[in-house]
Parts: sequence; structure tokens; C-alpha cells
Amino acid sequence: MSTVIEEVIPAADFRTMHSTAACNQSLQAVQDALYVLNGKWKLPIIIALREGPRRFRELQRLVTGITAKVLSKELKELEMNEFAVRHVYATTPVTVEYELTEYSHSLDSVIEALRQWGTQHRARILGKDKLEI
Repeated sequence: MSTVIEEVIPAADFRTMHSTAACNQSLQAVQDALYVLNGKWKLPIIIALREGPRRFRELQRLVTGITAKVLSKELKELEMNEFAVRHVYATTPVTVEYELTEYSHSLDSVIEALRQWGTQHRARILGKDKLEI
């Protein structure tokens, strides 16, 4: 029979280890989220698609300043990460629409929190008590 020797870790060191592990988990989770939602276009595209399916040119008009090349790349990445789906209809000419998936609704609280914070931040920077939306 073997004897297991356990090292006694002082409580302060244990809390530090636990805190470091929790911090590392938080950092990894935030890095994962930022990796998927990176750039300035993905969330605006998702917001533009919230009202329902949209064609490419509609999206390009709604998301002001985005080029066709960048929009195409961003839509492919949103599809890859299961936030959007592309529908191709056999019409003449071919009709292509993009639509949000059910999974994309997992971002609703994130988008709302960013909207609220952005409104507060703009009001703070502009020195206003309230900012109309």
C-alpha cells in the first residue's frame, strides 16, 4: 500500500490559485468571444439582420461604410460561426438572402448591454445628463 502525501497549501495561497484560475477562465472566455465577434462590422450586420432576411445590397446600404468585399467576408464568417444562414433561391436572376439563426439570439443581451453602455458613454463624453436615442 502506498502512502499519499498531501501538501498543505496555506489558505491565502489557495485563494490566489483559485483567483488566478478564475481570472484565466474569464480571460479565455472573453478572448473567445472577441475572436468570434472581432472587428467593427459583425455586430452591426447582426443588428441589421434582426428585422428579418435581407439581400446583400440591402445589408450594404444599411451598414454604412462597409465595402462589398468586407461584407462578403463578414457574412461568410457569421455563417461559419452559426450566427447567419445564406438562402439561395432559384429565380431569374438568382436571389440570395441572409437571415439570423436561432443561435444568434444568444447575443441579444450582449448587444443590449453594449447599446446601453454606448449611450451612457456618449452622454458622459459629451457632458450631457441624458442623450436621446
